[in-house]
Amino acid sequence: MRAYEHKVQYYETDKMGIVHHSNYIRWMEEARVDFMEQIGWGMDRLEELGMVSPVTGVECKYKVSTKFPERIRIEVGIEEFRGVKLKLRYAMYKEDGTLVCEGHSEHGFLDTNGKIISVKKEFPGCYAALMEYADCVKEQ
Repeated sequence: MRAYEHKVQYYETDKMGIVHHSNYIRWMEEARVDFMEQIGWGMDRLEELGMVSPVTGVECKYKVSTKFPERIRIEVGIEEFRGVKLKLRYAMYKEDGTLVCEGHSEHGFLDTNGKIISVKKEFPGCYAALMEYADCVKEQ
């Protein structure tokens, strides 16, 4: 799995010249979308098939600050997958390997009417792709 790379943009920095903390959450989203595309289940495909995956929780632990125009490598992994709940982990690194930030995001799976769905039952191909990358699997 290829890590996602983000180039820090000038507008992402604050008056002190460092990246504003809220941007790390956005980068997690960028990396998640890229991860889903890499496994063949991009967000556009899921939506076309009638599934949405809302964020139900997010956590971010900052280690060191970043600045414009650094490049940040974001590694994504599946920490937990329950068929109806997905927990992803993120590790962000500077080009020299310095850990910048660690985080998690949690996601549910809904149909277009807002009803909770089982990915295993409704989208077995997506389920299989996610299971291939899951480190810790607990089914419901």
